Amino acid sequence: MRVAQVERFGGPEVLVTREVPDPVAEAGQVVVEVVAADTLFVETRIRQGMARAFFPVEPPYVPGGAVAGRVRSAGARVDPGWVGREVAAFTEGGGYAEQAVVPVEALVPVVAGLAAADAVALMHDGVTALGVFDAAEVKPGEWVLVTAAAGGMGVLLVQLAHAAGARVVAAARGGSKLDLARRLGAGTVVDYTGPGWAEHVRVATGGAGPDVVFDGAGGEIGRAAFQITADGGRFSAHGAAAGGFAPVDPDAAARRRVTVRGIQDVQYALAERTTLAGRALAEAAAGRIRPVVGRTYPLDRAADAHTAIESRAVAGKTLLLM
Repeated sequence: MRVAQVERFGGPEVLVTREVPDPVAEAGQVVVEVVAADTLFVETRIRQGMARAFFPVEPPYVPGGAVAGRVRSAGARVDPGWVGREVAAFTEGGGYAEQAVVPVEALVPVVAGLAAADAVALMHDGVTALGVFDAAEVKPGEWVLVTAAAGGMGVLLVQLAHAAGARVVAAARGGSKLDLARRLGAGTVVDYTGPGWAEHVRVATGGAGPDVVFDGAGGEIGRAAFQITADGGRFSAHGAAAGGFAPVDPDAAARRRVTVRGIQDVQYALAERTTLAGRALAEAAAGRIRPVVGRTYPLDRAADAHTAIESRAVAGKTLLLM
């Protein structure tokens, strides 16, 4: 079978397609014939060697934390009824491949009618979006700011907040991304590449600032978003695409009674991740949320997929299709 392998730390060009032996399921495992594989921004940082303190992986390695496809074979102590079923699954690496070995506990059945690409697009972003949204307890009529609103998770948070009856402000980069956020339910949109974008948000919310902030951008964008969060509000610092997680002053948060949740609050055990993923897939199958797949690439163009992610040019998810 073919895999896309990181040969050494470096730019996207270090992702190279290789032929490797077909995997064999051991006890408690299945082999999934992959139709679609997820890609994540953090994988581009790991590939560059910039996240070694948190992800101690060494080249050569095969990236990829989630796949969708059909169960091809099962090892001992696995119900043979899994064979032939359409599933999505979490992987601990190894997802950029035509076949992936995963523990049976990591499988999530795909609801009939849901495409593999949509299912895999929800495995990471759907889990985190539901987790942070549940924790925020958004109420009808509240102002909700979503930064990185056109990213894979941002589009889901915009939809969830809109469905909850909130007044949604979407912050993103560029007109096409803002148009997408508006179509998904944002009543107010703002380009955070422009000057004074945070003040525009404050004015739009009547001067008090948003009651809830879902910060998928981090960096200086996240800092500005925290500064305009309403007193007594809730701030979720779960994104770092703009250069690290939002630098939040804990004393300022305490003084203003802002509840802050960070990336450490969305590190779920496998059982909880599969439960949340199942919910996300069910919501998508019912039409209550939809992932946005902005671009897809074949496996042998995994390097191009990473280039697209790093360029910030893609709205929604970037996926690999086998």
